[in-house]
Amino acid sequence: MVDEVNAMPTTLASIKKDLECRIGSEIMLVAQTGRKRQTERKGILTETYPSVFVVDLDPEENSFERVSYSYSDVLTRTVEIEFLGETI
Repeated sequence: MVDEVNAMPTTLASIKKDLECRIGSEIMLVAQTGRKRQTERKGILTETYPSVFVVDLDPEENSFERVSYSYSDVLTRTVEIEFLGETI
């Protein structure tokens, strides 16, 4: 079952807290990269920091190992997150 983050909390602190609880989870990221362009990446949520979170990417699907995004990217829906393989 895929748990979409469309019901994500509406403050930066609550987004950070929710992501901290899911460290180690497999996620799918969809990042808006410009005019009508999106980048999809699959990886594992590995770390959270005061302003950003880090995702280790699947090396077979991506040309680099890690990406980081800010919590404000999630709040403004520049980055959308789906947690894969979780049953709620």
